[in-house]
Amino acid sequence: MRILHLLNHTKRLNGHVHAAVDLACAQRELGHEVCIASGGGEFDALLAKNGVETIEISHRRAALDLARSLLSLRRHIRDWHADIVHAHMMTSAVLAWPACRLTGVPLVTTVHNEFEKSAILMGLGTRVIAVSEAVGASMRKRGVPASRLRVVLNGTIGSARFAGRDRSAMELGSPSILFVGGQHPRKGLPDLFEAFDLAYARHPQARLVIVGEGPFLDAYRDMVGKMACAPAVRFAGAQEDPFRWMRGADIFVLPSHADPAPLVLSEAREAGCAVIGTAVDGIPQLLGDGQAGLVVPPRDPQALAQTLCMLLEDPARLAEWRDRSQRGIANLTIERVARETLSVYADAGASGAESLPVAA
Repeated sequence: MRILHLLNHTKRLNGHVHAAVDLACAQRELGHEVCIASGGGEFDALLAKNGVETIEISHRRAALDLARSLLSLRRHIRDWHADIVHAHMMTSAVLAWPACRLTGVPLVTTVHNEFEKSAILMGLGTRVIAVSEAVGASMRKRGVPASRLRVVLNGTIGSARFAGRDRSAMELGSPSILFVGGQHPRKGLPDLFEAFDLAYARHPQARLVIVGEGPFLDAYRDMVGKMACAPAVRFAGAQEDPFRWMRGADIFVLPSHADPAPLVLSEAREAGCAVIGTAVDGIPQLLGDGQAGLVVPPRDPQALAQTLCMLLEDPARLAEWRDRSQRGIANLTIERVARETLSVYADAGASGAESLPVAA
């Protein structure tokens, strides 16, 4: 099958880019011809190394640029003989819909950021992939027919991005608590800071490490600087591959207020952390509905602090939840994501579907 992915860029900035790059490389590994059309970025070298073609299609939101991009995309769909077009963001879907209608090629879209109002435009697809059951339910409420919706839960284990990665553990001390993600309000970091401040009063040996950057980084540094726990909090900044930090951590916390299906949870589980996440969007599903990770209410620092203290005060309980992070972890591989996505292509009526590998 010839698969054309369309996304705004291939820079390292966004989770949807990571998901699309992972998927494209996995599909190529399964023997398909794959191309990514985007504004380009740092991942283009990795894509080339893994046999994924790349072409430049601007996603600049200006009328003349979009018109040119539409013509270029239509021409590439035709000349490259694409069997399916897979759009990953709103602008990509808007560009792809008329191009696919004109060329008769089915369009599949993936809803990565359901919390954005523009996500309803992903309903333009012949089939619409939701990255978690919660996202699927939300899109149904927003008017996308269930007959066109399919759920393919995010997973990243085995990604080409991680080939040859250093799997040694960073020395963080013990007990250590880790957050990895952007410094944005929807990630709920103030809740984590307040919860850690409460837990630190009872467990002053604990340490909190924050990996990532974003527009609220300075504000969060100032916030923590006024807390009693400040000496035990480390802002480590952005890391090209935070897996070593996960390997060195005892507990991974994701206190999000909104998070459709964060890839970081499969990485934290693969690293063997005890995982705590909030009961929002796809987080519970990624934690086996509480079987592979602890689920706490969002925006509730007291509940998060109690859960942290439960793990910090009982090494046996901490070890148990580190072990439990491995339950059902095979479901979080990128190969599973790739095979299920190929099944969606077949369902959408893509040419060449009869030669697709059987889903494992």
